[in-house]
Amino acid sequence: MIINTDGGARGNPGPGACGAVVKDQTGNIIRREGKFLGVCTNNEAEYHGLILGLETALELGADSVEINMDSELVVKQLRGEYRVKEPRLGQLYTKAKALEQKFGEVRYFAVRRESNKEADAIVNQVLDGQSNG
Repeated sequence: MIINTDGGARGNPGPGACGAVVKDQTGNIIRREGKFLGVCTNNEAEYHGLILGLETALELGADSVEINMDSELVVKQLRGEYRVKEPRLGQLYTKAKALEQKFGEVRYFAVRRESNKEADAIVNQVLDGQSNG
């Protein structure tokens, strides 16, 4: 499965949300998920988006996943290229790594924001819904 994830906080920290778009290998969307997170940082929201995507893929029975996200920091941390120094990010990193172990293969890719519009749109829909409701 191919998973595009995103997260954002308006204010950094501020009201945050995350989103995930799960697709099959041909690019057909299987499921869209979004979640309001309360006050968090952009990086925390990015991790929550990843976790949401991994949990959704597990629910759908995926064994192998390709993660596409526009947070180069999170991708490099997950690949082991950067250390996780911030304690709150460390907790989310640990949770993501535990979920990763439930798959046969997980590959991470940093993509340009333009290539992540579907997941970004979910984040904005959730945040707009919170400010309107």
